[in-house]
Order: sequence, then structure tokens, then C-alpha cells
Amino acid sequence: MQRFLIERQIPGASNLTQDELADIAKASNEVVDGLGVPYTWITSYVAGDKIYCLHEAESAEDIKEHARRGGFPANLVVSVANEFGPQSASA
Repeated sequence: MQRFLIERQIPGASNLTQDELADIAKASNEVVDGLGVPYTWITSYVAGDKIYCLHEAESAEDIKEHARRGGFPANLVVSVANEFGPQSASA
């Protein structure tokens, strides 16, 4: 599976309550369960008017289908080419 970064433009995203985020998570989990393909939601970050998500799937089309079924925007879907962090400096 590949990792994909998804940018979702949602006006007022930073103002969503924990209950609203929980409802979004429940809807996403239900869609993942019904996709019938390997799919993992890793994590999401809320910043400004956007939600950035990291998902694992076999294709960008699977990511877009998840968004379509869940009613979530997927304004940008890009395959992650590589990952690194502070620990990478000692490699």
C-alpha cells in the first residue's frame, strides 16, 4: 500500500468541536469498513480552513472513492514519496 496526503478544504475547520470531529471520524470509519479494499486512515491534522489526512491505500482512486462515499472533500491527493524526521540525521 502507498501513503497519500489528502488536503480537505473545509471553511471553519479549526472551529469544529470534538463532537463534530468524532462524527467525521465515525463516518470515515464506516466508509473504510465498506470499501472492500485495503485501506487505513493513519491520522489527520486540523489547521485553519483545512484538514490534512494521511491514509494508506492501493491507489489515489481508492482515496477519492472514500471521500466520495463519505461526503468529504479531497481537494488534493498526492502520493507520499518519502518520509523523514529528526532521527533521519543520524542515519
